[in-house]
Amino acid sequence: MCLSLAGHSLQYYHTAVSVPELGLWEYVSVGYVEGIEIVRYSSDVGRAAPVAQWMKKVENPDYWEKETKNCEVQEEEIEFFLNKQTERLNHTQGYRIVHVTHGCELKDDGSSRSYARLGYGGKDYLELDRLNSNVTYLTNEAQRIADTLIILDGSAVEQMQVYLQTDCIDWLRECVGHGKELLNRTVPPEVKNLDQTVNGVTKLHCQVHGFYPQEVDMKWKKDEIVVPSNEAKHVLPNSDGTLQIRVTVEVLAEDREGHSCLEDQASFDRSFEATVEGNGWSLTMKIGTGVGVPAGGSIVISGAIYLYIIRKRIILYLE
Repeated sequence: MCLSLAGHSLQYYHTAVSVPELGLWEYVSVGYVEGIEIVRYSSDVGRAAPVAQWMKKVENPDYWEKETKNCEVQEEEIEFFLNKQTERLNHTQGYRIVHVTHGCELKDDGSSRSYARLGYGGKDYLELDRLNSNVTYLTNEAQRIADTLIILDGSAVEQMQVYLQTDCIDWLRECVGHGKELLNRTVPPEVKNLDQTVNGVTKLHCQVHGFYPQEVDMKWKKDEIVVPSNEAKHVLPNSDGTLQIRVTVEVLAEDREGHSCLEDQASFDRSFEATVEGNGWSLTMKIGTGVGVPAGGSIVISGAIYLYIIRKRIILYLE
């Protein structure tokens, strides 16, 4: 259904919460393509429903019936595991939480990856990988959990292995087919740099947002040595379907100069480097394999580059 799958990914997150003494059972399943929420199922509604606008155009009832059935089966298996885990741990009071994540991605070079993870109480226990179909035990007690699952319901593990081998990529292909106009587009990023100094400590922020697809990487360096970020580096979705990412480092105020934020935009065959100099920033753009170009004003190289400097804040618009 889709001519271009390269660079796309599919993820599902299943979460169940139970409090037996309160009679509480809640189950939610959410599916994402490229970080965009496409479908949601919950135990209180009992039906899978489209979320992304392009998924709402899928009017085939068989499609949504199949998606609902998949979620129902996943809910039954998670409830089964939750009950067995509760018995094993004698966990009869308070909140009990199970989470399952699974997904797949097809990279630009044609290679693919599929995975599934099972966790309890916020901790991952098991991981399945498509390449070797083996179970990886992530904690000391994971082996006992796996043995219990295989003895009591070995079909659940086998079904997930089959899903990772073939079904996940097939499902990704179908989803991308429905949203190919949106998912195969390219949207250039907006880059922002900002530094803030408080009590002798400077926070250097480097943010890229409003871009698509996801092939963007960022890092801080000084003297060609990578400086670890003080925050987790995640690509996050925006409400309009584009993405954003930010990296931040904390340094002594007197040591701020010379730090550089490097941002690589593989989808646009260009990159930039913003370096702290004095009370401001210098910024260099690299297009393809060409020579770096100082972005001290507006220049035109295969498109338009606009640079604004507002109170030490640099905003670079790439169009």
